[in-house]
Amino acid sequence: MEQSLKERLWAYIIENNPDLMFSLQEEYSVQQYLDQKMDTLRPQLLQWQKEQLPLYIIKEQAIRELTSDLRPSRFHYIRDILETEFTTDFLRLKEAGALTYEGVNLVEACKEAFEAIGFSEENKESRRLRYAVMGIIAQYLENR
Repeated sequence: MEQSLKERLWAYIIENNPDLMFSLQEEYSVQQYLDQKMDTLRPQLLQWQKEQLPLYIIKEQAIRELTSDLRPSRFHYIRDILETEFTTDFLRLKEAGALTYEGVNLVEACKEAFEAIGFSEENKESRRLRYAVMGIIAQYLENR
């Protein structure tokens, strides 16, 4: 079960946090990261098994726990803003096959704003955050 959870976590990271994926790959620490996440979850997994929860429920709760610090996705947030507010640039990047690459760069460019305003599930709809990120994206695209 642990191996399948690691595989699902890695698939989640690839889809929702490509910035983390690239970082882990560059540092050759993918396996270490996945092992650490599983080590943290292991006591909870044992508890769920002890409670005799069905396997599918254990797996879903485990993935929810493993990805809790990865949500919401900064990459998808930026991609959504690009698509709705910078449609021409979005389409150009998509057609050029550079959308993921530039999206990852934009996650890094917006890192300070995300941290200063506190990007989370609770405030992902914040106008202040949206306008801050839009400003950074506009500046980034102008300098390209």
